[in-house]
Parts: sequence; C-alpha cells; structure tokens
Amino acid sequence: MRNFPSPRRASRRALLCVAALALLAAPAQAQSIPRPSAVQLAAQNADYHAERAKSVIELQIYRAEQTATAPDGTRLRLISLKPSSNDWFVLEVTPPGGRTASYHLENPDPLTRQVALSLGPTPALMLTRDNVTQTCRPWAEETPELAQGRAAGMPFVPLCTGQIYLRNRVAGSRTNLERTAEFLRDNVWFGESLVGLVKDTLYKDKYLESGALIEGADPGEVARTLGRAQLSDHPVMYTTMTFDLVGATPDRMEMGSWYAVKGAPGIYASAMQPRMIDPDILNRKGETNWLDGIEGRADVYLVGFDLSRFDIGYETGTEHPRLDWSSRPSGAGRNWQIPGPDGVASADPLAPLGMVNPAKARSVAATFTGGFKRDHGAFRYGPMATFNNGHHYGFIVHGAVLSKLQPGLSTLYVLNDGTTAMKTWTEADNALLPRIRFARQNGVAIIERDPETGVGLPGPLVRNWGPGNWSGSAEAELRTLRAGACMKQVNASPFLIYGWFSTATPSAMARTFQAYGCDYAMLLDMNALEHTYMALYTPDPAGGIDTRHLVAGMSRIDARERDGTRIPRFIGFSDNRDFFYLLRKETGK
Repeated sequence: MRNFPSPRRASRRALLCVAALALLAAPAQAQSIPRPSAVQLAAQNADYHAERAKSVIELQIYRAEQTATAPDGTRLRLISLKPSSNDWFVLEVTPPGGRTASYHLENPDPLTRQVALSLGPTPALMLTRDNVTQTCRPWAEETPELAQGRAAGMPFVPLCTGQIYLRNRVAGSRTNLERTAEFLRDNVWFGESLVGLVKDTLYKDKYLESGALIEGADPGEVARTLGRAQLSDHPVMYTTMTFDLVGATPDRMEMGSWYAVKGAPGIYASAMQPRMIDPDILNRKGETNWLDGIEGRADVYLVGFDLSRFDIGYETGTEHPRLDWSSRPSGAGRNWQIPGPDGVASADPLAPLGMVNPAKARSVAATFTGGFKRDHGAFRYGPMATFNNGHHYGFIVHGAVLSKLQPGLSTLYVLNDGTTAMKTWTEADNALLPRIRFARQNGVAIIERDPETGVGLPGPLVRNWGPGNWSGSAEAELRTLRAGACMKQVNASPFLIYGWFSTATPSAMARTFQAYGCDYAMLLDMNALEHTYMALYTPDPAGGIDTRHLVAGMSRIDARERDGTRIPRFIGFSDNRDFFYLLRKETGK
C-alpha cells in the first residue's frame, strides 16, 4: 500500500518549499543571470514534483535562464541549472530554420566567476571576475569554438580562453569484470543469477588479506593527537598498504593508530583487524550479528582526511549511476507510467564524464569510488521497496539534481560553502536543497549518532540483508570486499574516514567504525577492487601527478599510455563509474 504524507507533514513540506523559494528569489548580483521570480520558481517546483515524464532540466527547481537573438536570427538560451552553485550551464543555440543544439558548459571557478548572456544587439557570453568582464561568442561563424569543441570528441574542451569548459559525452573506461557482468545482465535472461553465482563462489573472499602480528616490533611514529581506535590491544601488524608514511614503514603498522602520510598534509592512514575491537563494543547484544573467524582476522585499511584542509566534490560516471529504473522495485513500489523514478531516463543534454575537470587536476589530493549502480541502488525487499518507487538512491552533481534525494537513506552531502556532512535524509532536510552542491545516497546507515548520548551506534537495519539492501548472496552470505565512509570530529575539526574492508559483513563495518569513534557511517561499493578504488595524488616536480594507491592491485585499474606510463583513474581519463574527490584548499597546499 502506498504511503501518503499526513496533513501535518504536507503542511511542513509546503513551508519548506516556500522558504527555499523565497531564499532563491533574492536579487541577483551584477553580471549574472537574473534569478527567476517567485511565480516562476513555484512553477519550476511543480515541475520537480510532478509524477510524469520530464527532462533533467525540469528537475532543477532553482534554474534561471536568459534568451537573446543574434543579428543573423540565431536564438540563444542560457540556463544556469542552479545559480547558487554557479557550476553548470546549458547553452541552446538555434540557427534560423535549423535544429537546436544543446551544449553543457562548466564554470571551473564558481566562487569568483559569474556567467551570463549579454542582451544587446550582438549578444555574447559575459564572463565576469574581479569586476572585469570578458565576452566571447563561441557559436559565431568567425569563432566556432562550440562546433569545433563538439567535433573534437574530448571530454572537456576549454572555451573563451579557458574561462569556461564544454563537456562532451564520451565513452568511459570499464574493466573486463564490469563488461562481463553487464553483458550477462543485459543479454541473458538469467544473467543476474550468473553474476551472483560468480560473486558467491569465485569472488567470495578473493581479496581477503590478513596480516600477521609482529611481537615487539617498533610501531614507528604514530600521530598521537588523533588518538587510537578502541581496541583490546594494539599490536604491530604486517600490511600491504602502499602509502609512504612519516616516520614509519607502511608494511608495519600499529593496529588502530594513525600515521601521517608523507607528502600529503592532512591525510592519515590506519590499519586493524576487527577481532581486536574492545569487547565492550564487540560483544554488545542486539546491535549487530556476531563476526565470524574470517572477517574477524580480515585486514581493514582506513584513510582519514582533515576536512579543514580539503574541499569535497562528486562526479557521476559516463554510465553509472543511470537515471532510469532499477529492476528491483515491483508492484506498488514502481510507477509504470513514467520512464524512471523521477520521470527522467537520461541525463541529456548533460554530459556525465567520470573525471575531474582538468583545471582542477593538480589540486586533487585523493579520489575514491562512489556508490552502487542504479540497478542495485534501490530496494527489492522490505518496507522501503513498497513506496517512493523503491527508494532509488539519489545524487546531486555541481548543484544539479540528477536523482532526487530520498528520505530514510544514508547521504553524504556538501553545501555551497564547503560544509560536508553525513546523515540519514529526512523530508525536513529538503530545506537544504537550495544550498547543496554535491550529494550521494547509498543505502541505509551503518552507524548513526544517538541523539541522547552523541555516540555512534549501528543502524537499525545492519543485521537485515533484504530490508537493508546490503547486497551479497540470496542466502544472506554478506561477507565480501567492501568500502565505506564515516564522519567524526578530531580536535574540533571534521574528519572524513574512508574504510577498505578486505572481506566483511555490514556488522564488521559497523563495529570497526564504532571502534574508531565515528558519528555516522555509510556503505559505498563492494565486490571488486575497481568498485573500492582509492588513490592519493601529489604534483611531481616535472608537472605531472604522482599516484599512490591504497593497495597495489588498484594500480592495474589505471589506464596506460603506449610507453607503459600509468594514467590515473578519474584524473587522466573518463571512467564509467561515479567517484568522490578531495581538493586541497589554498591554505593546505
């Protein structure tokens, strides 16, 4: 039975929408696209909520636009998908008697550069920074940058002397494992079962690592100010982590302690095995399942980021996550009258690229893969499969809503001012939508903050395979390679912690994040190294980028030039998967 909001909840939602619309109806700054009126915003809000087929443009409540006509009759329409983020634009060019061409533009400097369309007799793009405005006409015959950029077939093409970029659709890189899995799913009627069989047999525990303990070994120079995980003991263990550490060797680390990563200020590494978690945490009844002997001794590697030094971004891949329906919801959990859960089946005219804008490449400190593909990113079993179209995981990129954020789901989000947080989304949180620049949902909480004690506790569905949508086998054998992330405060600074579990169930993840004092934790992706990829980057003196992977096998996922030189994933080429990235702030360089 479909759940409908109560009158009180509907009233609250209406108030939140009015507040959000009022916020974005504020007067525009000079040389920027004028903000839409309250009436227009209300109409766009109706587009957003309507259960019908629509374009991805109609999903943007706060969009603003300008139109102009060139002397030769060419009609121009510039759409800012979210003026408060000031990142993404769509430029439509319609020649006299011709078809409209749409171009996806990205502003590489949204904090300081404004983009608008001049409305004089010879309209142009106006690019304003530090009160200096430059103009260009990339659609004009004498300066056909748009046509040339589209024909170049490159993912990013600089326009107007590099002040703005054209994003072109390209094919993203895929591994053999992903190609095989997608072929089976798309072309064999029982393909999903075959993929599951492979995961449950050939790939189960394939990536298990279990470092031996080293009695009496020197732990090296640990970062004492970050504290230690709550373990019963802190022995030194062998690891296969490939990072260079300050005052220590990466193959010998004290369990639960943090080490500064050499050449990467604000980034720290840690290692442990769940069997060493303090019994006061490990033996609490009713919170998680008991850990078996294999996951108890399985290595866990963690990387902590001091967010006072970094900004976080998120990009979708060229293929994943998609916007159409997952195959999982059925019956009342799916509206068969629309092409996707939000009425959208394609991102057109937007171009998801699976890589960082080249203008930011040398500022990237780290990347890690995002979340589940769309087909796995919805519920097949349990209450959440029966309403809200199966709760497809939502995501927002550069302020643009590509899939709506759903209540009840774990959400990592970044506001326009750089504030980063993690929480279980609620309807009341939709009041944040005007300010969200990036967001990614992925299932239900692994750890949630207890409102009374402030302590992180396992989420209510950690022990429930189907209702929690944890993936794994149909027999609920949930132990596999997994990645997750959590948030915590360290000396008043927010820290994001990435966790790589060589084989684990959600219960082992929950206990580990509890031991590390996390306030909130969520699942990312699982089953293979390409789905749990994580790398650090530092600029090298020759002008390139030095890449260091969390574990050695991840390096094989990077592309290669003809001479064998590795090209870093998400930085040097488009990938089919979504990912997070961290940019060094000016003060952190």
